[in-house]
Amino acid sequence: MSNAKLEVLTPQNSQLIFIDQQPQMAFGVQSIDRQVLKNNVVGLAKAAKVFNIPTTITTVETESFSGYTYPELLDVFPGQKLLERTSMNSWDDQKVRDALAANGRKKVVVAGLWTEVCNTTFALCAMLEGDYEIYMVADASGGTSKDAHDFSMQRMIQAGVVPVTWQQVMLEWQRDWAHRETYDAVMAIAKEHSGAYGMGVDYAYTMVHKSKQRTSVQHEILPAVPAR
Repeated sequence: MSNAKLEVLTPQNSQLIFIDQQPQMAFGVQSIDRQVLKNNVVGLAKAAKVFNIPTTITTVETESFSGYTYPELLDVFPGQKLLERTSMNSWDDQKVRDALAANGRKKVVVAGLWTEVCNTTFALCAMLEGDYEIYMVADASGGTSKDAHDFSMQRMIQAGVVPVTWQQVMLEWQRDWAHRETYDAVMAIAKEHSGAYGMGVDYAYTMVHKSKQRTSVQHEILPAVPAR
């Protein structure tokens, strides 16, 4: 018997949904540093753009409560239609179900707020009623406490959700560094969003491989002058 969960994510078999990545929802997040959360969300979005992953963005009560989706996320997908809802469970909204169905891919990568409410209810219903496989991006999602996030992740894992992280997803999509058509873009995302690893990439480029320092403005480095 084949097991779909043994298949790695590829640009051809997966789609992505961002759920309620909005400021009022982020204000309540206590399971992860909120700036780190946004960094990871935007990094994931940029990766999806590089690999042409069909992406859905859905929001809840934008003007009455939750605020507008992070501009950094919207900048990655200019002109993207936002699917506005009233329900906490995105699966309850026909627009969301139609968008997922139109993409025609059963592996759904999810990054949303909050883990214990919007992510969990969507994941359980999408698996039960839509026969989707759910890959929950733990570090691009957040809950109102560490326990709220962790136990919700455990509940979803027990139900069959696959836990992943944003960089893991990006590198599964890349898979082989010989895929040169996406190599430079993936490394650029890593340098900007992967923290110390990104710094290490810059160091390796400049100090080991002796490539030029990559900045928008070239800076002259003056030689050190011995102290008198």
